[in-house]
Amino acid sequence: MTAAILPLYPQHVSRPSPSDRSPTFGLLLGLVITLSAVLAYSAYMTWQIRGLRELQTNLVDRNRKDSLQLLRIQNDLNLLAVAMRDMVSSNEPYPLTAWSAQFERIRTDLDDAMRLEAGFAASSRTPEQSAFLTSSFTQFWDAVDRIFALARGGKEKDAREQVQNSLQERQASLSTAVARLLVQNSENEEQAGQRIIQIYDRVRRQVYVFLAATLLAILLSSLSLIRWNRSLFARLEEISERRSELAQKLIATQESTLRYISRELHDEFGQILTAIGSMLRRAGTHAPEGSSLRADLQEVMQTVQTTLESVRTLSQALHPVMLDEAGLESTLDWYIPNVERQTGIEISYEKQGEPFPVDGSAGVHVYGVLQEALNNVARHSGAKRASVRLRFLASTLELEVKDHGTGFPERPNRRGS
Repeated sequence: MTAAILPLYPQHVSRPSPSDRSPTFGLLLGLVITLSAVLAYSAYMTWQIRGLRELQTNLVDRNRKDSLQLLRIQNDLNLLAVAMRDMVSSNEPYPLTAWSAQFERIRTDLDDAMRLEAGFAASSRTPEQSAFLTSSFTQFWDAVDRIFALARGGKEKDAREQVQNSLQERQASLSTAVARLLVQNSENEEQAGQRIIQIYDRVRRQVYVFLAATLLAILLSSLSLIRWNRSLFARLEEISERRSELAQKLIATQESTLRYISRELHDEFGQILTAIGSMLRRAGTHAPEGSSLRADLQEVMQTVQTTLESVRTLSQALHPVMLDEAGLESTLDWYIPNVERQTGIEISYEKQGEPFPVDGSAGVHVYGVLQEALNNVARHSGAKRASVRLRFLASTLELEVKDHGTGFPERPNRRGS
C-alpha cells in the first residue's frame, strides 16, 4: 500500500503573501493612530481656547472696565476744571469756601474711581505709571486743601491766585495723564484684538490641516482595504476555478472508473456467464430425458441466466455501454421502457424539438440525472405514473421529470426551551 503526499497548494497556485493576509492589524493600527491624533488635537484645541478665554477675560474685559473708570475720572476732572474756572471768574459773587462741598463730593467719587481703576489696571500698567498717577492726585488734593485753608483764613485773593496759577495746571496735567492712559488702553485692546485674530487664524489653519490629514488617513485606509478586498476576491476566484477544475477531474475520474467497471461486467463477466450457460445447455442435451441431472442442469442454467441479466443491468446502471455507442437519445429510448418493466410504473416519455448529438460528458450527466430522478420516483413517491420530457432547443437540452407522489414528510419544527 502506498500513500501519496500532495502539496497543500498546487504548483501553479501561489501561496498567500504577507500583503494578502487579513488587514485587521493595519486597520487597528490606523484606528489607534487616528484616535491618538484626535485626542492630541482635542487637547491642543482645549489649550488654545482656554488661552483665548483667559486673554479675553484678563486683558480685554479688564481693559474695558479700566477704561470706563478712567472715563469716570476724566469726567470728574472736567467737573473740577469747570468749577475752578468759575472760582477764578471776576463775576463770581460767592466766596471760594462755597465750593468746598462740591470739591468734596468730586473728591469722594474720584477716590472710589481710583480705587476701582487700580484693581483693573494691575496687569496692564507699570508701577511707575500707577505711582505717578497716585502722587499727582495726592499733590492736587493737598493744593486744594491749602487753597480752601487760605480762603477760610480771609485770604481770598491769594487763594484765587493759587487756583489760577497752580491748581488748574495740576488739573490739566492729571487730565493729560488720564488721556494717555485711555490711549494706552485703546492700544492694548487693539493689540489684544489682533492677537485674538491671530489665534483664530492659527486654529483655523490647524483645523484645515487636521481635516486634510484625517481625510488622507481615511483615503489611505480605504485604498488599502479596497486593495485587500480585490486581492481576496481574486484569490477566491482562483480557488473557485481550482475547485471547479478538481470537480471536473473528479467527475471525469469517476465516470472513467464506472465506464471501466461497466465494460468489465458487460464484456468479461457477461461472456463468462454466457459461456457457462452454453456449456450447461450442451451438458443438458447429453443427460437422460427425465433424469434428475437434467433437471439440476436446467435449474443451474436459469440461475446463470438470471445472474447474467443482473450483471447486464448493473453494468447499464453504472455506465451504459449504449451511451458511448448509440448516444443519449437511443440510450433513453432503451432505459425508460426498461425502468417501466422493473418498477411497474407507467412512464410517459415525450421528445420535443429536432434531436442533435450530445457529447459524452453532457450525456453522462443527463443520464445520471434521469436515473436518480426515476429512482426517487420508484423508492419514495409511491406514484404509479410519471412523465419524462426531453426538449431539444436551439442550443440547450432540457430534461423534465414529473410525478404525483407523496414526497417527503415535512419535519416538525423543534424549538429549544
